[in-house]
Amino acid sequence: MPAPSSSLSTQRPDLSGSFMEFDLAMNAQGYIATQVLPVMEVAKASGNFGRIPVEQLLQQPDTARAPGTGYARGKWKFTPDTYLTKEHGWEEPVDDNEAQMYADYFDAEQVSAMRAYSIILGNLERRVAAAVFNTSTWTGASLTTAVGTPWSTAASATPMADVAAAVNKVYTNSGLWPNTVIMSRQLFREARECAEIIDRLKYNGLTDVKPANMTAQILAQVFDVERVLVAGSTKNSANEGQTASLASNWDATMCMVCRTVTMNDIREPGLGRVFHWSEDGSQIGGTAETYRDETVRGNVVRVRHQTAEKILLTEAGHLLTSCS
Repeated sequence: MPAPSSSLSTQRPDLSGSFMEFDLAMNAQGYIATQVLPVMEVAKASGNFGRIPVEQLLQQPDTARAPGTGYARGKWKFTPDTYLTKEHGWEEPVDDNEAQMYADYFDAEQVSAMRAYSIILGNLERRVAAAVFNTSTWTGASLTTAVGTPWSTAASATPMADVAAAVNKVYTNSGLWPNTVIMSRQLFREARECAEIIDRLKYNGLTDVKPANMTAQILAQVFDVERVLVAGSTKNSANEGQTASLASNWDATMCMVCRTVTMNDIREPGLGRVFHWSEDGSQIGGTAETYRDETVRGNVVRVRHQTAEKILLTEAGHLLTSCS
């Protein structure tokens, strides 16, 4: 419930409203979780599916047939796999008395709803970020590379060469060409300052190359991928009552080069999925509900959804580390 951090002085009704020290709506615009791991709607809260390995799909046996003999035959195997969704939710009680007491400052129910949405979607963002920027999942030279020169060293860093090498690693491992590069906004800002990238743009005929004008779409063209996903959301890792400790939800020292799926079809190969079960009323962006709680004489705002985040094909990605 809302509570002032110090005693309240007389409030001017004509100046009612509270300045928010952080823009939750803008923060939500920086969420990229469901673009990195697109949503797969499922009919059950948990279930099984088959994983068909790339080696089973791309085998090239001899197909020649001699007269009077049978045709070559094959058999293929699949690996069983599972998913298990989990419900995530957050409630914010809004006491009737406090809502009226602080009405000149803010709409308590509206702020509570914004906080609940932010908590639910922010946690989804962090779960996906932890799954993708994971040096325990991506290990070994074929799956991860520590770049030679951090991209923050603008004069000599080689982000184009780093990404190009990662693209080739993904293709060698999976037979898939990457279509996505994932990075934090901090790393994006460092990449667009690199001389290697600015020189390439000048070579392509852009005479007025300013980092501030370089969008994610332009950087995608430089990297020769369909898109660059720039994570712009922020988290506060400090405990309640402590000074805020702010950082990006996505590690600024890492960059993922990968193949992300584009269709709602489990057969399409790619990095992974967010499995979403909606039969209990869940919405991927959060289902908002309110109910009356007379024990506190107030309304309770609840936001919830039910998901499972799963990496499906590790070989569809190559993780770059030490980028910043």
